[in-house]
Amino acid sequence: MTPSRIALYQGPAGVPSSTSDSLAALDGAARRAAAAGARLLLTNELFLTGYALGDAVADRAETADGPGCRAVARIAAEHGLAVAYGYPERDADDPATVYNALQLVAPDGTRLANYRKTHLFGAYETAQFRPGTDAVVQADFDGLRLGLLICYDVEFPEPVRAHALAGTELLLAPTALMRPYEIVPQSVIPVRAWESQLYIAYANRCGEEGDFSFAGLSCLAAPDGTVRARAGHGEDLITADVDPALLKASRAENTYLSDRRPELYTSLV
Repeated sequence: MTPSRIALYQGPAGVPSSTSDSLAALDGAARRAAAAGARLLLTNELFLTGYALGDAVADRAETADGPGCRAVARIAAEHGLAVAYGYPERDADDPATVYNALQLVAPDGTRLANYRKTHLFGAYETAQFRPGTDAVVQADFDGLRLGLLICYDVEFPEPVRAHALAGTELLLAPTALMRPYEIVPQSVIPVRAWESQLYIAYANRCGEEGDFSFAGLSCLAAPDGTVRARAGHGEDLITADVDPALLKASRAENTYLSDRRPELYTSLV
């Protein structure tokens, strides 16, 4: 069981003037991540367009196989690593419907998974997006079972636990977490990793966008509750290893998953 190195890109700061600017930033981040030995690069929530677009988000949305995806696939192939990126997804069957989505692309450009955010945060998101309906979306990559969530999703224990029970080992969680909610990357994310016994990669936005001030503090939290890498408040690229051997040992020592008594929790649903 060989550790797999991942990179989290916290940036660029501010609203990109175009998708081309975001792709240029991604190309630079992918180049640095690959040079550091990363096999996977995770960007933040709505990376392709920026978060604070208001009603313009519908104009910037595209289908899962659209030009943004094709451009990301070329970057992934050029640098030889997988890329998970946030973007506004236009429903191919219902163009008026837009989702807050996360797509995972393999190093050869193949689309591995696409997830639509299920827990929308605040009036802005509920006005612009339709919530997704698939709670657990996974893909296998580099010997790991990857799971996909977005931002507010990971603040609920239930989706994270559902991933753990479905076998997720590394949970990818791009975010656009705002101040003053720094408690989430500082405390909630390490606790989620500990209580559900998996790795969580949490990649945040940074800087100011309209009325939003993003907190940064992206991190990789391990199942033993430690933080293996932590970004600051500005643009940053961090790397850390996901070690399947550590995960196996942690799950053997911490038996939350096997000691559950779900027959007592029926009131939760």
